[in-house]
Amino acid sequence: MSSIASPASLAPSRRLKRRRLQERILGVTATLAALLAISVLVLVVAAIALKGAKAINIDFFTKVPAVFGQSGGGIAPAIVGSAVLLGWASLMAVPAGVLVAIYVSEFAAPRVGRIVRMTLDMLTGVPAIIVGIFVFGLLVKGKQQSAYAGSFALAILMIPIISRSVQEVLALVPRSLREASLALGVRRWRTVVSIVLPQTIGGIITGTVLGVARAAGETAPLLFTCSVAPNAIVTDARQAVASIPVTIFTYSESPDPADHAKAWAASLILIAFVLVLSVGARSLFAWRLRRMSR
Repeated sequence: MSSIASPASLAPSRRLKRRRLQERILGVTATLAALLAISVLVLVVAAIALKGAKAINIDFFTKVPAVFGQSGGGIAPAIVGSAVLLGWASLMAVPAGVLVAIYVSEFAAPRVGRIVRMTLDMLTGVPAIIVGIFVFGLLVKGKQQSAYAGSFALAILMIPIISRSVQEVLALVPRSLREASLALGVRRWRTVVSIVLPQTIGGIITGTVLGVARAAGETAPLLFTCSVAPNAIVTDARQAVASIPVTIFTYSESPDPADHAKAWAASLILIAFVLVLSVGARSLFAWRLRRMSR
């Protein structure tokens, strides 16, 4: 015996039609939300580019800021100072963040690991100005501002980002690789160094880049720790150095329209730096993830 479904039984029910309509509505809503987010980013970048592009030239990158009453000048000390700050901050934050991630993922008891993860998540949400006040009271009060203090404040902001990123990558390494190494009699620390870490180099680099991108635009911690800088290129981390975020803040508070244009130009440089780092980090992470999945 064979039965043939009637046309009425093949027609979608009212409940199925309602679900399909809800699916279309949610899809359109999600698409509109994504387009709105992208349009806001494009609008911000375009506005900064239009207002700051006219102030960008060779002198802007190579000369020191002009003194009061003079025209021209550049932000060379701020560019060099930001490089010094981010360099020292990376030297402090990268080893600490990676080691914390390795401890939580490979050695810590489950309860301890949950506590450390919760602490890192809370530290990620701490406002940057609170970190600046803390470092000011710890390293600056009673002394003088320095690039070391500013770098330490930025490192505090970078550590949870790096650590959480590396933890996510360590979780992608197959457990079977660890078990096979341990079954051969290899110690756990040697397994981590020789088996696990080589699989996560791309993730470590990605987490580092994301941490640097977060710290590159922070102004509040530097106002408390490294804002009273000379009008010259300084590379000595024992002294206060200029930085791009503080320079933007200073120029934006000036009554001179020329300084406002320089603030927009410095903002364009900073946002371009952050965008390049973020896109590069995401691309590197996606490439490494595809490679590990193979």
